[in-house]
Amino acid sequence: MKSTFFLKFFLLSIALRSFTFGTSLPDMWAERVKSVVAIDYLTETEDERRMSTAYGVAIDTEGTIILPSAAVDVRIDPKRLRRFKAYIPGEAVGSDATYLGQDPYTGWHYIKVSKVMATQLLPISKWIAPKGTKELELSDFVWGLGLRNKEEDFIPYLMQSHIAIIESLPQHTAIAQQEVAGPGLPVFNKDGYFVGLATSSFAQTYLQFSKADRTGSPLMLVDVEESSAFLLSTEVIPSLSRRPENVNGRPLAWFGAYGLEALDREAASFLGLSNQSSVVVSEVLEDSPAEKAGMKAHDIIVAVDSVMLPRFRPDHVAIDFVERKVLIHRPGDVINMTVLRGAKRIELSITLGDEPKLIREAERKYFERLGLTVREFVYADAVERRSSVKSHNGVIVSYIKSNSPVDGAGLSGEDWIKEIDGASVDSFADAVAKLSAAESDLHRKEFVLLVSRGTQTAVLRVKLH
Repeated sequence: MKSTFFLKFFLLSIALRSFTFGTSLPDMWAERVKSVVAIDYLTETEDERRMSTAYGVAIDTEGTIILPSAAVDVRIDPKRLRRFKAYIPGEAVGSDATYLGQDPYTGWHYIKVSKVMATQLLPISKWIAPKGTKELELSDFVWGLGLRNKEEDFIPYLMQSHIAIIESLPQHTAIAQQEVAGPGLPVFNKDGYFVGLATSSFAQTYLQFSKADRTGSPLMLVDVEESSAFLLSTEVIPSLSRRPENVNGRPLAWFGAYGLEALDREAASFLGLSNQSSVVVSEVLEDSPAEKAGMKAHDIIVAVDSVMLPRFRPDHVAIDFVERKVLIHRPGDVINMTVLRGAKRIELSITLGDEPKLIREAERKYFERLGLTVREFVYADAVERRSSVKSHNGVIVSYIKSNSPVDGAGLSGEDWIKEIDGASVDSFADAVAKLSAAESDLHRKEFVLLVSRGTQTAVLRVKLH
C-alpha cells in the first residue's frame, strides 16, 4: 500500500511540474470550475415524484447549459419535467432554470439558467486551444472535474489520468486509464485547454469469487458518477452553436428504415466488403421517405452521400454512424445512399421527412377512479404491432394503478384498447369521451374493454363497485 501511495504521489508531482500554461494545476482547476453547473429536476408521474441530478457545462455567456443525453430519459414527456434548479459547485442554494429541449443530433439536453447565475459562469469556449495546438495522443496527461452529490453541496474535485486509447464510436472518443471526469463535465490537457466532454462511463468487467464458487463469475460494474471516456473537443466544438427549437427537439429528420443491423464480418467478407462497415435494412416503413425513394428490406447500406462507411469496431457502431448522418439534416433535405441489393449497387436519393409523432409526444389522460392512463396511438405503436400506420384507431394503456378497477380486470400496460362497451375507439378524443363517461357515472357498475395484447385479443369486464 505504501509503495502504491508513493508512486501516485511521485507521478502527480511530475505532472504538476510539467505544466506550460503559465499557471499551476490548482489555479487552472479553480478557474475552470466556473464552466460547470449541477442541475436537479423533478419528474412527476401518476404514482411518484422522482428527483434526478445531472452535470453540465456552460456554452455561452447567456447562461445556456448542455447536459449529456443520458441526463433525461428520452421516453419521458417534457411536460412531466418540473422544478429545474441550477447550482454553482460548492453552493447549497440553487436558482430556477428552464428546460429548453434536446438536440437530436448531439443528444444534448439544453438548460437556461438565470441571468444572475450566467454572470458567474465562464463558457467552455474560453478554454478552446488555438489553431495549431498538438492533438491528443496516446499516453498524454489529461485532467478533469467531478462534482460530489447534492448533500455535499456539489463540491468540485480534481481527477487526472493518461490517454489509453482513441477510437471512433462513431465520434472520436478517448478512453483514459482511469476515471477523469464526471459524465457531462469537461476534460483538459496539461496546458489547461479543453480537449473533451466526458460521456457515460464504460462498464468494467471483474471476476467475483466466493468460498462456494472458486472459479469466479463475471461481474460488470458501471460508475455513474465518474467516467474514463470522453468525446474529443474536435467533435464537441463544431456543435456548440446548435440549439433546440422546442422542448421536443423538432424538427426531426427521418428516412424510415427500421431495424438497422450491422452486417456480420463473414457475410461482409463474402460480399467483398471486408475493408468497410455496412448496415442491413431489416424493414422499410410504410409511407416513409425511404419507401418512396425505392429502398427495400434487406438492402445493405454501404455509403452515405458518396462517402463509404468507414471500418468501425465494434460492428454495431456503423448503425450510429448512419443515424447521425440522417440527424444532422433537416426535413426536406435530400440525402443520397448507396445500397447493395443482390449483386447490384443502387443509388437512392431520399428526401427526408419530419419524423411522425413520438411516444413521448403523445397526448395522455389519467382517470383516477378507473385507475389508468391512456395515451394516443402513434406511428411507432403501429410499427411495433405490425399494424397499418394509416389505421390510427384505439389508444394505448401507459399506466395501471395497483388495486384499481382496471387492474382487477386484468388490464396491462401497453395493452391496445380497440373497443369500449362494444363501440370502436376511433381516436384519442373518442377514447377520452367514453372513459370520462364511465369515470363520472357513480351509479355505473361496470364497462367492457376489447384489447389487443401481442397476437391475442381479450375482452375484459371492468367492475366499478
